[in-house]
Amino acid sequence: MSAVGNGPIAALQDLKKARILVTNDDGYQAPGLEILEEIASQLSDDVWLVAPEVEQSGAGHSLTLRRPLRVRQRGPRHFSVDGTPTDCVLLAVSKILGDRRPDLVLSGVNRGGNMGEDVTYSGTVAAAMEATFLGVPAIALSQEYDASDRIDWGAAADFAPGIIRRLAAGPWHRDLLYSINFPPCPAEKVKGVRAVAQGRRSGHIAVIEGRDPKGRPYMWIGDYTDESSDQPGTDLEAVAHHAVAVTPLHLDLTHAPSLEPLDTLLR
Repeated sequence: MSAVGNGPIAALQDLKKARILVTNDDGYQAPGLEILEEIASQLSDDVWLVAPEVEQSGAGHSLTLRRPLRVRQRGPRHFSVDGTPTDCVLLAVSKILGDRRPDLVLSGVNRGGNMGEDVTYSGTVAAAMEATFLGVPAIALSQEYDASDRIDWGAAADFAPGIIRRLAAGPWHRDLLYSINFPPCPAEKVKGVRAVAQGRRSGHIAVIEGRDPKGRPYMWIGDYTDESSDQPGTDLEAVAHHAVAVTPLHLDLTHAPSLEPLDTLLR
């Protein structure tokens, strides 16, 4: 199978026969990864787990190139890698899973949403992107939580299996991946599942200045100054209204409408 192309990938009608690779960016011991493995095990009996040894949030689509990577087997079909989520998927597909590649890659369930601008920073989404580059269908899953910092994983646990089955059975192009964001509410309060676009927050990422105990100055990258968005039909808007947001993401970042005027400009 080629890494990227224009044709569709064959639908996975029978996930029970599929090999599923599970990964994340929160690290091998993250509770969301345990939830995702339980979700994957409802879909297939052939589930493999390859995840970073430690948290890699914000790693984006980065590869480790300046040192060797160590792989540790933690149990049957369980491995950790001292690298990024992208490293994990590349090593899993190329080496760890042996002579049979995965039929589906699931990344998450991330602690916190991956909506709007998060898509470009997220290691969770990046793992799914790497799988897509390698020609494997992939889905990133993220669970938003409220200001109390207490995570209710119920929405992801209840809704993910059905959504994954529907996505796997449908048309799937080689340069496409899906990002699913679950709202911060109990499963029984979820207000449906919506197909939405990637949004854009009203605020920007804050940078906090301070001094350490020795008086030395530092800068610390913080959170968004404003998490809200006034854009309808987006992941941010859907999750804010307690709906599950499903967003198709495209690997080709080319802004097609600009090509013709750019060509004219450069002549």
